[in-house]
Amino acid sequence: MERRKPETRPYCFGRLEEVFPMGPDGLRCTPEGCMVCHCKTECLRAALAGPDGDQVKREHLERREEAGTVGFLGRWSRKKQLHRRAKARQSPAKENN
Repeated sequence: MERRKPETRPYCFGRLEEVFPMGPDGLRCTPEGCMVCHCKTECLRAALAGPDGDQVKREHLERREEAGTVGFLGRWSRKKQLHRRAKARQSPAKENN
C-alpha cells in the first residue's frame, strides 16, 4: 500500500490579508495566485473561521446596512453574535494563562 505524503501548505495559508485582501474598490477579492493553489478553498475557510473572519462579517453587515437590506433588529442581532464570538475566543486564552 502506498503512503501519501501530507500536502504542504503555503506560507500564506489562512492569512486573511494575503488570501482575501481588501481591493482598491473597498471590497475583498481573492488574488489570481490563489486561484491555482491546491488548497484555496480550505485556506479561505481557515482564514474566515479565525478572528479576522469576524471583521469580514462586520464589513459585510455594514455594506448591507448602507444598502438598506438589513433592518435595525437584524443588524443588532448579528453584531451581538459577532461580539459574543469574539469574547468566547478570548476566554480560553485567559484560562490558559
